[in-house]
Amino acid sequence: MRPTAGRGSLQSRLRVRGKEAARNLGRFRAGVQAEGVEALRERVTLLEAEVQECRQLNLRLAELTDVVQQLLVPIARRDEEALSAVLEKYSKSL
Repeated sequence: MRPTAGRGSLQSRLRVRGKEAARNLGRFRAGVQAEGVEALRERVTLLEAEVQECRQLNLRLAELTDVVQQLLVPIARRDEEALSAVLEKYSKSL
């Protein structure tokens, strides 16, 4: 079992964190009221654009991962023909 002093400090930290969370929530609510709904709509539009950009970057990363995977097999087999074909296909896709 853990000593009670450890529990007390955990409870104390939880209490402090709870108060901080309540303060932050209050600040958020006050900001929403001060900024208004239109500011939130603009922020959501900006966030949606950023999410779309992240999706495009993730898709590009997946494509590059596929190319690397396609390159590793011919390299491991020392298959120069297959390697050239993969590189050519990738160059054309750019």
